[in-house]
Amino acid sequence: MALAIAYALALPIGWDREKEERSAGIRTFPLVAIAACGFIQAAEVLTKDSPEAMARIMEGIITGMGFIGGSAILRRNASVRGTATAASLWATGAVGSAAGLGAYDVAVVLLATTFITLKLLTPLKQEVGGDGPAPDAEKPATESAEKSRASPG
Repeated sequence: MALAIAYALALPIGWDREKEERSAGIRTFPLVAIAACGFIQAAEVLTKDSPEAMARIMEGIITGMGFIGGSAILRRNASVRGTATAASLWATGAVGSAAGLGAYDVAVVLLATTFITLKLLTPLKQEVGGDGPAPDAEKPATESAEKSRASPG
């Protein structure tokens, strides 16, 4: 049951990232959530009498989410892209972990906060110039050349 809940909770975030054509999307986010949930549930059998052991499992999941998120971050020239996707992957791992522990209220709050942050703060970031159009250096050469020919000296 927890695996299905983790999967379902991750879908809105994955769908949003897919629509925005980000590096991770509708397939990645649910997989991250069910993997984190699965690790928790599989470890519960071995760690039910040892909170310290469960803490080490959680620590491994957090580290793994950081590794996966790091792969979503790209640097081009002076621009860094993908940090919101990386943070979203990390939060989705937390959603899966919370579901695996049976803390469904925490999982829902994490999902809602992540989704609202992505939806409401993206337009604000664009307004202040954080996600504007790519600079000429990142556009195809023909487009940059046409633009420079069209504008006077």
